[in-house]
Amino acid sequence: MRVVFDTNIFISAFVIPGSKAEEAYLYGLRGEFILCSSVAILTETAKKLREKFGWEQNNITRLLKAVTRVSSVIKTHPHLHVLVDEPDNRILECGVAAEADIIVTGDKHLLSLKNYQNISIITLSRFLELLKKNEERP
Repeated sequence: MRVVFDTNIFISAFVIPGSKAEEAYLYGLRGEFILCSSVAILTETAKKLREKFGWEQNNITRLLKAVTRVSSVIKTHPHLHVLVDEPDNRILECGVAAEADIIVTGDKHLLSLKNYQNISIITLSRFLELLKKNEERP
């Protein structure tokens, strides 16, 4: 299963210890799914960590290196204009380029699509439910 996390999922995973987002990220670290990201998503994540949370550049760099070690980073080119918020379009572009099965997000604009080019767009809670169901299977 190939999965793309929205920027805010990454932010929550790294800023809120013990969060559902961190739990989902840890499933990815254990190889329960293939985490896919893009330069655009990681750039936006770094920007938010710096501007909204006051992270220092060396901590951001260390975090991004860790993410790139456990994920498949896709180089995308901005070309979609499906949603008004351009960062949301970057998430869709990553999903398409990565041939993802799922995009995990809390963004209401992305969630309103439900599906985009055969990619399911679901909440973090729903994603965790799917992962837990997979664990229960023999």
